[in-house]
Amino acid sequence: MVVMAAVGSGDTSLPTAAMGPDLVALLTRAARGDEAAFAELYDATASRLHGLVVRVVRDRAQSEEVTQDAYLDIWRHCTRYDPAKGSPLSWMMTIAHRKAVDRVRSAEASKAREVTYEATTVDREHDSTLEQVEVRLDQQRVRRALASLTDTQRGAVELAYLGGHTHTEVAALLDIPLGTAKTRIRDGLIRLRDTLEVTA
Repeated sequence: MVVMAAVGSGDTSLPTAAMGPDLVALLTRAARGDEAAFAELYDATASRLHGLVVRVVRDRAQSEEVTQDAYLDIWRHCTRYDPAKGSPLSWMMTIAHRKAVDRVRSAEASKAREVTYEATTVDREHDSTLEQVEVRLDQQRVRRALASLTDTQRGAVELAYLGGHTHTEVAALLDIPLGTAKTRIRDGLIRLRDTLEVTA
């Protein structure tokens, strides 16, 4: 719709002499590999196509690239032009418009990816920092809680839970009865729990 509006009915209302070279003939010759005909076609239509691209892309530098891409497509596919389906200028502007829209969509998608990446990276860094802080705080709380135990309780608890020993092994390592080892571990855990709940 944009392309048709850009070409408009003004083209058909102009006298044949005012319309310049025969674009159909130039396209036909270009389709046979006539570079001179394509150069003449470019000179006759470049300002119209570039103007359309600028209105869509809204960036002069990118518009020049898009216009070049459009003419490259026109050169490659000029054998596909069918005069029965519309004027040469309409066909060429449709290609240019499609290229311009593709560039805008690509730029928007790229920007969206950057925003998503930045947001994800910031969240990930934030989460990682938060986790590190929480781990350090937990470690500090556990150290303080362990420091609140008696030496005998702390020794039994550390062997059982930090050393990974069974109650029987703790009793053997400390050279105390099994019941005494269990009592020290139980009392130590109760005290740890109470201390950690208070500091939570």
